[in-house]
Amino acid sequence: MPKVVAAAIYARISRDATGEGLGVERQLAECRKLAASKGWEVADEYVDNDLSAFAGKTRPQYQRMLEDVAEGRRDAVIAFHTDRLTRRPVELEHFMQVCDTAGLKHFATVTADIDLGNDDGLFMARILGAVAAKESARKSARLRSKARQIAEQGKVSGGGIRPFGYADDRITVIESEAEIFRDLATRYLAGESLMSLTNWMQKHDIRSVAGKPWHTSVLRTTLTNPRYAGLRAHHGEIVAEAVWPAIITPAQHHQLVAAFARKKVTGRRTPRRYLLSGLLRCGKCGNKLFSSVRKDRKIETRRYVCASGPDHGGCGKLTVVAPALEEWIAEAVLLRLDSPAMADALAGRAAADERYAAVLAELEADKAQKDELATMWANKEISSSDWKAAREPIERRIEVAERQISSFAGTSTLDGLIGNGTGLRDAWEGLNLTRQAAIIAAVLDYATILPGTPGARGLDPNRVVPTWAL
Repeated sequence: MPKVVAAAIYARISRDATGEGLGVERQLAECRKLAASKGWEVADEYVDNDLSAFAGKTRPQYQRMLEDVAEGRRDAVIAFHTDRLTRRPVELEHFMQVCDTAGLKHFATVTADIDLGNDDGLFMARILGAVAAKESARKSARLRSKARQIAEQGKVSGGGIRPFGYADDRITVIESEAEIFRDLATRYLAGESLMSLTNWMQKHDIRSVAGKPWHTSVLRTTLTNPRYAGLRAHHGEIVAEAVWPAIITPAQHHQLVAAFARKKVTGRRTPRRYLLSGLLRCGKCGNKLFSSVRKDRKIETRRYVCASGPDHGGCGKLTVVAPALEEWIAEAVLLRLDSPAMADALAGRAAADERYAAVLAELEADKAQKDELATMWANKEISSSDWKAAREPIERRIEVAERQISSFAGTSTLDGLIGNGTGLRDAWEGLNLTRQAAIIAAVLDYATILPGTPGARGLDPNRVVPTWAL
């Protein structure tokens, strides 16, 4: 038999907890000893560190080795064990096919030699591959079961970077970060956009725990994470109360989730430029007014217009200059916040908040009952038919409660503002446009703009007829 002059050593470890590749180094050392004992010359070493051979993910070094074998640059392969090469029977068949086509006959492991040039060797390789696949499947099932158990106990699991607001133990609250999170949650529920919040964090150089600037996608995931409400989730399902302290309440968490869901449905993504978009009606035809820019000798004038044509359907005969109108309506809203009518509205909203708390309590009780029912079925205390019959009405109640909670979400827009119009006036210019618009929309249903006097300059307040929402 010809001497092996270009052997390949392949090493792999599926999880490197330390990141130092120590398991791989041990494999390589044993494989080098084996090559020396056989008198084989090692041409190259191929290492995939922290990559599974069972999950089906691409292993760059394994693919490179296959290419070298297929092109005839290797005449033997050495691995610490067959399961280091692959744990998937289909992948093992492909490996053997590549070796057969290329004429490679030698495959050696520290535990046994396999001759790929005869039927017995191929049979042995397939047996070892099947055993490795079964063991991987059993190990994965055990890990999934353990992860579920840890979650249902409300405990911490996993490694990696700590969550924002919590220390490395993932339990201790870092109050400075927690305060930022509460502020972000309150501002989003009050109507501020995700982009505005992200810009604010970047402006104040508030970094993520990885030291990177925040982005809207990361902030969205963070704000909707149930762990901040002291809830333990597993694969997207809340399964227990967590052992760590909450930073916000479960009610606030449900409001955040519902608020993001509504934004996703509306699809609004473009930055707001006009304070009163969607809140104005034409006094001639009743159609909505649309924002428009008029350019005259390189001077741009922001306006609201009644637009005609098939896309808008207005009369096209009414225009009002935006800045003066926006200033007038903003002042009217601030005055209304201090009015007796708003105090009455506050009483009604308090009742709505009490109803929200009651619905949330009912929802949590139904979810707990559903979990208890599943446990009884798993313990064979009830039959499948009884479990199904009892589960269906609970799931219907949960569905109704979640719809109600979604309708309650967003009631935080005027928190702390009713009766405080004077204080808000001093801070008004410092609020971003989305926050200002949210406050106005919470108080004003719409404003009708009546026709103006031809040739008149400035805004005639008599043209503005507000219809208040509160």
